[in-house]
Amino acid sequence: MHQRLQRSSSSPIKSSLSVRNEEFGEGEPTIRVKDGVVIVDHGSRRKESNLMLNDFVTMFRNRTDYQIVEPAHMELAEPTIQDAFRRCVQQGVNRVIVSPFFLLPGRHWHRDIPELVAEAAREHPGISYVISAPLGLHELMVV
Repeated sequence: MHQRLQRSSSSPIKSSLSVRNEEFGEGEPTIRVKDGVVIVDHGSRRKESNLMLNDFVTMFRNRTDYQIVEPAHMELAEPTIQDAFRRCVQQGVNRVIVSPFFLLPGRHWHRDIPELVAEAAREHPGISYVISAPLGLHELMVV
C-alpha cells in the first residue's frame, strides 16, 4: 500500500544557492549571457556511469537557456572540476554556476566540492562562481 508523503511546514526541503564568492542581492538569481554551468557528479571507476553524466549535460543544455554547460567528476574520472571550470572560462564566461548532481547535501557538497571549485577559481581571477544546492527532494521523485 502506498502512503502519501506529507510535507510539514517545518520541512527543510528547498533549493537554494548556498556557496558563492559573489553576492546576488535581492531576489532570485537570473541567467546572464556570460554564465556557464558545470554539472558535477561523484565520478566512478565505471566508464558507463561517467558517460551518463554527458547525457544529462546534453539534456540540461537542450532544455535550459544556458549555452555553456560542462560535465565534471569530483573524483575518480575526468574531466575534473578544474577542467570544466577552465573550459567555461575559455568559452568566455564571467560566472560559473556549479551544480552538484547529488540528491542530498553531505560532506562532498559541504566541503569537497567548495574546496575544489575554489581551487579551480584561483586560476581565473575575475571569474565569479556559485555552487547550487544538491537536487534535493521533490514530490515527483515518489511515484
